[in-house]
Amino acid sequence: MCGIAGFSQFTNQIGDQETLKAMGQAIFHRGPDAGAEYLDENMGLSHRRLAIIDLSDAGIQPMHSHDNKIVIAFNGEIYNFLELRAELKAKGYPFKTHTDTEVILALYQYHGVELLQKINGMFAFALWDKEKQQLFIARDRIGKKPLYYCSHNNEIVFASELKALLAIKDIPKEIRLDSVYDFFAYQYIPDPKTIYQNIHKLEPGHYLTVTKDGINKKQYWDISFAKTSSASEPELKKQLQSLLRDCTKHRMISDVPLGAFLSGGVDSSGVVALMAKISAEMPVKENAEDNVEESVEKTAEDNAKESTKPITTCSIGFDEEKFDETKYAQIVADQYKTNHHELIVQENVEDNLEHIVSFFDEPFADPSLVPTYFVSQLAREKVTVAIAGDGGDEVFAGYEKYSIDHIENKLRAKIPTWIRKNIFPGLSKLSATVAAQLNINLCQRASSLLYSLSVEPAMGFYISNSFINDETWQNLITKETKTKLGDYHPSKQTTDFYNKCDGKDHLSRILYTDMKTYLPGDILVKVDRMSMANSLEVRAPILDHKLVEFACTIPSNLKFNIKDGKVEKKYLLKEAFKDYLPDDILYRKKMGFSVPLASWLRNELKEITEERLLNREQGLKQFFKEEQISKLWFEHKTEQKDHATVLWSMLMFQMWWDRYMTSAI
Repeated sequence: MCGIAGFSQFTNQIGDQETLKAMGQAIFHRGPDAGAEYLDENMGLSHRRLAIIDLSDAGIQPMHSHDNKIVIAFNGEIYNFLELRAELKAKGYPFKTHTDTEVILALYQYHGVELLQKINGMFAFALWDKEKQQLFIARDRIGKKPLYYCSHNNEIVFASELKALLAIKDIPKEIRLDSVYDFFAYQYIPDPKTIYQNIHKLEPGHYLTVTKDGINKKQYWDISFAKTSSASEPELKKQLQSLLRDCTKHRMISDVPLGAFLSGGVDSSGVVALMAKISAEMPVKENAEDNVEESVEKTAEDNAKESTKPITTCSIGFDEEKFDETKYAQIVADQYKTNHHELIVQENVEDNLEHIVSFFDEPFADPSLVPTYFVSQLAREKVTVAIAGDGGDEVFAGYEKYSIDHIENKLRAKIPTWIRKNIFPGLSKLSATVAAQLNINLCQRASSLLYSLSVEPAMGFYISNSFINDETWQNLITKETKTKLGDYHPSKQTTDFYNKCDGKDHLSRILYTDMKTYLPGDILVKVDRMSMANSLEVRAPILDHKLVEFACTIPSNLKFNIKDGKVEKKYLLKEAFKDYLPDDILYRKKMGFSVPLASWLRNELKEITEERLLNREQGLKQFFKEEQISKLWFEHKTEQKDHATVLWSMLMFQMWWDRYMTSAI
């Protein structure tokens, strides 16, 4: 795991060696083990290294091909690199290192950009072909590794994080107003947008080719629900178990200490169980410093650092019981005799919040960023690589919102369309008015339900996904903001993907939408930034693209299963893990990685929230009415109403603004 950055200068000079060093220094935390630069008359590359595979100096990047015609800066891991290396070596490629980086270089020389169809991993890389005078930039299929870029003075500037781009002189920082609206609606800014007008994210499953003639973007992979398997449930379960095992095993290849996040939920518990099973079946290595050459010549199975040594697991908890899952994590840790560590997040949130938020160089407000930072910090004290259960909810339909969405769609089907569309909007507004005047929470819920039922399923799913309703937004924004936004609405991000999906049923469409928006825009951003803040690599077996492709062929009723009126989310995944986990883990109520947000804002974060929201002239007040900010804050701190979500988003936005818009990076 690493950080990359660079720029072209085919016609206009962007920078020099010192510029590349500054870009690398901005993302030092992503790769504290080593750093280097490459610069010729047309291209500059910078790399920061977190050494995971082949710890020798031979793995330092930017790395050249054996004939010096190609140079690459690579961030990530290629899990099938050993198999690919063996194939390429048989063809006569003269490898100089034992890294997955050199495998990409070799693949490019044989297959060009089509190498993307052969590699399995998480990655973002920039490959400079000196002969073709072409830059090739690619991002992995699911979006685990980030890549930002912009066209600047008719050249391209790119990096793993925005802060490295901002190290370039005169990079424009004009705020993109629709991204501000997106942020408050989703708590993140969806691909390919960023908070800045002229800077973009490269979407998952896409690549760029850059020459002196310009930038060309292409998509090389997408999620497809077009085919549904006709296999029986037992057959699908067996296939899923095999895939889960293989994907986990491949992610246990490491030349540094490796462990796992363990929340006590189904996904992380299942992954830990698989790791323990795989580990127990493998022989203990006699010498931890086995010869690297011998290691590379073995298969991926032999090479996984699997032994009878206990798996290291890490959990985060809270002193408020309804948010604490550590007792469930302990059940799994005890069952598999892991080397378990836990940390209770108590009074250290305020002391660390400024530091934690600084790693998000555009507004980001998923509150679970806080425990994700602390569990990454805890893990890094023990290991360099952690395996996580990310992706289970999006791929196998695990969120509670899918149950709510199911109920709403049943109601939509039963209520005549003319009633829903003509009467429910008025009833929704009436309920909202009553809720506002009398502070009746039930009326507010009724208002939201009536409004959701009045629209079509795609828009209804947006409402389930959004964190600010239209009324609150319209009350907050200034006239100038409203005028500039025109008729823009963030729901377009959701409805466009919903309608693009090639699946035949509603569940497939909303899973596709979440895998194209929420997963890469929120979950994977959070995990990447918080793990990299602690120089920790995190791997997610459930997000292996082969497993995702297989899951998309599973009939929807085996993901969101309804039997005798009872809904079982993630049905087949739970069946696959049934051989490894007790019912107390598999069938308990889902908690999620939640935090006591309302309490934090009224107590330990009260002072910083009030100071940032009310005492800043720049930032929020350029878009929102001051009196409305004050009103929401007063109602929340006096416990008249719970405005925790929107106030947290405001706090995150203002903290970002104070760091990146009013001070030097």
